Amino acid sequence: MNQMMIPHDAMDATFNYYTSHTTTTTTTSSSSSSSSSTGSLTTKPSRRRLNRRPHHSFRSFIILFLSLLLFLSGLITFIPPFFSTLYPNYYSYYYYHYPPGSFYRSHEVFQNLLHHILNDNSSQLQLSDVWRYKMKLKEHKPCLTPTTRQYPDMGMADKYLIIEANGGLNQQRASITIKLQMADIEFGDIYDEEHFISTLKKYVDVVRELPKELMEHYDFNISNISNFRVPAWASASYYLEQVYPVLKEQRILRIAPFANRLATSLPPHIQYLRCLTNYEALRFSIPITALGKSLVERMTVDSSGSGGKYASVHLRFEEDMVAFSCCVYDGGKYEQLEMDRIREKGWGDKFKRETYIIDPVRFRIDGRCPMTPLEVGMMLRGMGFSNTTPIYLASGKIYEADKNLAPLKKMFPLLHTKDLLASSDELASFQGFSSRLAALDYIVCLFSEVFVTTQGGNFPHFLMGHRRFQYGHAKTIIPDKRKLVVLLHNTSISWHAFKNEMQAMLEDSDHKGVAIPKIKKSTRKNSIYAHPFPECQCLHESRFSTEE
Repeated sequence: MNQMMIPHDAMDATFNYYTSHTTTTTTTSSSSSSSSSTGSLTTKPSRRRLNRRPHHSFRSFIILFLSLLLFLSGLITFIPPFFSTLYPNYYSYYYYHYPPGSFYRSHEVFQNLLHHILNDNSSQLQLSDVWRYKMKLKEHKPCLTPTTRQYPDMGMADKYLIIEANGGLNQQRASITIKLQMADIEFGDIYDEEHFISTLKKYVDVVRELPKELMEHYDFNISNISNFRVPAWASASYYLEQVYPVLKEQRILRIAPFANRLATSLPPHIQYLRCLTNYEALRFSIPITALGKSLVERMTVDSSGSGGKYASVHLRFEEDMVAFSCCVYDGGKYEQLEMDRIREKGWGDKFKRETYIIDPVRFRIDGRCPMTPLEVGMMLRGMGFSNTTPIYLASGKIYEADKNLAPLKKMFPLLHTKDLLASSDELASFQGFSSRLAALDYIVCLFSEVFVTTQGGNFPHFLMGHRRFQYGHAKTIIPDKRKLVVLLHNTSISWHAFKNEMQAMLEDSDHKGVAIPKIKKSTRKNSIYAHPFPECQCLHESRFSTEE
């Protein structure tokens, strides 16, 4: 029966969708059974019989008591296999397996270790000494740079390709970083258009407006232009064989959506243009760049005690992120109802469909649950970062911010956000525009000495590659979340043991930060945006040699 001991609040939240009807049915059935049994037992026998055999009442009580025990043992014996058949993922994990890390206990571990955390001054890691390994760039293959426009034929000069940069800040970046013959791209609120056009002018023409005579044919409505649905990760040959003939015939073509519509493996001269676009042509607009640099300067000033260096953390613990993850934390019934409300508001009945499998246990064990501020703080303190380390927190509105940020602030008092560094007047033109606010976070994180990613996604994906390109090292901490949830499930773990595990995790991130993927015969499986070398090496060397 020890296996059945599980936090009551976690049970409430986890069985949110799966046990309500079953519980109701079982309760009703039990009540009916109990009522009928009670009714038959309380029927008054004749006075004569009671007087003759008074011990029968006691015997009936014993029989009833034994019957109840048999009934309960039957429930324990037969109901679990039956329920496990109905809901194998949920019931069996909680009641039979309970693998370490299956549910959230980090807050319990934190309370047990808090005294040791706050009083640990044995290994105050200096930000300047975090990274031990150094990247040594080697020429893996010839680095080809295009020297001229490469039109399939001269008739392409009057053809127009429209791309729609959909999604958030870095999904738009993925849409834009591609070799285009002609493009109409509206992104002036986030990126510097003039710089973009001038940087690519040698290779690609980018126009702000389409010819009037061409637009007349479509009633001046871009949505009337044919939309070519390109499959995800399409090869260069697909564009030449499928897209190009249609473009040549129609003169104008629209591709939407465009994110992730180009393969990772491409000819070297196109990969170079990807590098050029991502690291040179795409520069944030002047208002974003100006305020972003101001925030970096303010972080540097506030980090004077650590040589002007600071750490940055990309935290994905906004309420919509927590709700979408379907993970269970320590908020009990209130959290369950709140997450239900947010899911209902944002996604309708998507999460209630029978075909949609929700498995909080498996999500957490697989490292798919967003890290809490508490978990981030414990990880960094375990790695050796002292409580005097300045930290910039890149995030949207944190779920239950007062409650959830309190442990992180206790471990790292020098915690900053854009809202604390900038005045309300400075942020006024950014409020309500998530991509512009994300761009500010991007700039501050780019120039930090240490960047911590907690949940994956486009933001850390591009930022990690940009930092590799900028510094020759990822300078990024990527937690092993599968390992972390197991450690934070053990409420008896010692601070010394936890620290040893965290320091090994930091060294692993450091070692991976200098790794260059091996690319053979122009094939690569990972993204050039997260791993820019060796294809971006020529651009990297020319850029930094010029700066020097």
